[in-house]
Amino acid sequence: MSSRNSKASKAAARERLRAQREKEAKRAKVRRQVFVGVGIVAVLAVAGGVAVAVNQANKPSYWSAAAKKTLVKPANTDGTDGTTLIIGDKNNKNTLHEFEDMRCPICAAYEQESGAAVLQGAKDGKYRIQYTFGTFLDAGQGGSGSKKALSALGAALNVSVDAFEQYHTLLYSKAVHPDEKKDDFNNADHLIQVAQKIPALKNNAKFSDAVKNGTFDKWALTMSKSFDDSGVNSTPTVKMNDKDIQVAGVPSAQVMSSIEANVKK
Repeated sequence: MSSRNSKASKAAARERLRAQREKEAKRAKVRRQVFVGVGIVAVLAVAGGVAVAVNQANKPSYWSAAAKKTLVKPANTDGTDGTTLIIGDKNNKNTLHEFEDMRCPICAAYEQESGAAVLQGAKDGKYRIQYTFGTFLDAGQGGSGSKKALSALGAALNVSVDAFEQYHTLLYSKAVHPDEKKDDFNNADHLIQVAQKIPALKNNAKFSDAVKNGTFDKWALTMSKSFDDSGVNSTPTVKMNDKDIQVAGVPSAQVMSSIEANVKK
């Protein structure tokens, strides 16, 4: 091979190498631009997600908003805030005070065992029943079933005392009362559907609208605060003239015997 040919071959090789390097450099530049673009999109997406999360977190919750509404007291209640809920003769000197939470399974067991007899005692004039409802199980188990069921009870009470009594009994019944970990009562449609078994509430637009619109949500929160302020820390708590009556797991006859033993003649 001549010197001239050798030099020409080397020059051609160098030119091909230079062209190849330029080509690879261009490809590398394109890849970097793609990676940078993807990274920016990802950062923006994350930032956007964080912004959405922050905005959602800063929005007032349903119950926080309800707390700011004007208090609407159900009919058939007494007291400044409508939290004095009496069944029976309001002038009766004997008061059976019951503290319950609508999601409480032990309350349900007590009502299923002794509720009818206890209610009959009030109708017979032996005493009056005062109810105070808490909603602490919502915080303990998560959800809003205690508050929403209490609001629905307010809607029933607004219809009539009898409607309240029947609905209260029904919500605690074996057929309806959910496991405390299930938030079935946090559903207006479900609460309305269940209420169709109560004659006074069946197809009752006034009741249904109140449940759907949360008319008595503020009242439920106010009632719950009265429970918190009572010093009672468990449910069911039953007091006959401020004397504690054991009701959890106690047969109905024994419950009634204890109640009547503390009735003032």
